[in-house]
Amino acid sequence: MSDIKVSIIMPVYKVEKYVAKAIDSILAQSLQEWEFYIVDDGTPDRSGEICDEYAAKDPRIHVIHQENAGAPAARNKAMDLAQGEYLYFMDSDDWAEPTMLDEMYHLAKRDNAQLVISGFFIDTFYDSENFVRDEKKGKPAVYQRGKDFHKEAYDLFDNNQLYSPWNKLYERAYIEDHKLRFPQTFWDDFPFVLSVIRDIERVTVTDRMYYHFIRARAESETASYRPNMYEKREEEHGWMKEIYEHWDAWDDNSKEMVARRYIERLIGCVENLTNKKCTLSYGKKRALVKEMISKKRVSQCLHAMKPRSKVMKIMILPYKWKNVTFILLEGKVISHVKSGNTKMFATLKANR
Repeated sequence: MSDIKVSIIMPVYKVEKYVAKAIDSILAQSLQEWEFYIVDDGTPDRSGEICDEYAAKDPRIHVIHQENAGAPAARNKAMDLAQGEYLYFMDSDDWAEPTMLDEMYHLAKRDNAQLVISGFFIDTFYDSENFVRDEKKGKPAVYQRGKDFHKEAYDLFDNNQLYSPWNKLYERAYIEDHKLRFPQTFWDDFPFVLSVIRDIERVTVTDRMYYHFIRARAESETASYRPNMYEKREEEHGWMKEIYEHWDAWDDNSKEMVARRYIERLIGCVENLTNKKCTLSYGKKRALVKEMISKKRVSQCLHAMKPRSKVMKIMILPYKWKNVTFILLEGKVISHVKSGNTKMFATLKANR
């Protein structure tokens, strides 16, 4: 194709139950001038074969088979081959509304945007057919200068618009000019997006929602115990501080958002320790929590944050008291709700 408007990139690993729906949602797009790079990252199931079957029927679909190297390497390999005017990244267990690429592409062309950000849905399934839907979207805006975008970025962070790669359309020339690729690390999405927005100038935000992020699989990364979660969250907090310092954009709004984000994720790190898959002794868990809450930044963030709900106001009390027993008990309650009542957990999380 000589006129490829969008290059779609999707890594595939252990998603044989879901990948067909993801591909079908791209085939159903009203915008048809695309190429689709699917990277089979050494998947041990039939995912790669399913993708090959689609590629045999549509020349716009290209399947790359490689030994398992992780999603970042898979995406980067496809980025090296992409020829589209814009890039779009998709996860293989999600799906997209049919007007997504068309409408985002036309916004990009209308505003000469280097980045288009759209809203999305989080569909959390609590059985095979029923789910809780959480809608995430930012305020419509067109930014032609970086400093204007920096001033309002706190609101986009608050609405979950600047963490994942799949609610965005990226100008490929911008990505290539800045030599941007996904870092070979656990949870690579966020650092990649931060690298994109670091020196961006022209950004368009739409409140239209297109992408369906599916929380359904018990074996998914979001449901697992992660031994290094706390260290990763500390690293992410450093990234947040660094980008605001790079932008020279610290103000009351950004400081409050970063503080609240830090405490919310600290609570998540404690819940990670009380996850039933965590085999650490109770004594070790107490020692780790005590170490976490002893840091000066915890007190600073608790003072700076403004909880948005009564539930969060209650949840931060044990942290203000520095009561390790109550903190671990709270984490255990969260873990129990998370594993035993997915519907309630998703509802509470959406309204925190």
